[in-house]
Amino acid sequence: MGKQYSVLIERDENGFLVADVPELEGCHTQAKTMDELIKRIKEVIALCRDETVSKTKFVGVQMVELNA
Repeated sequence: MGKQYSVLIERDENGFLVADVPELEGCHTQAKTMDELIKRIKEVIALCRDETVSKTKFVGVQMVELNA
């Protein structure tokens, strides 16, 4: 089994899905569909992994609420 990476996925104001890999600096891409996004992020991870030494390990995402 290969190394697993955490991928954050958001939808931007234009409807594009945007993927970011926190533990690989500069490792991100975008696409209109989830299938295309997953294909692209795998390609980008392969490129970033060869060029970047991971300095951090993704821990998680926490929702924080502030009172208005």
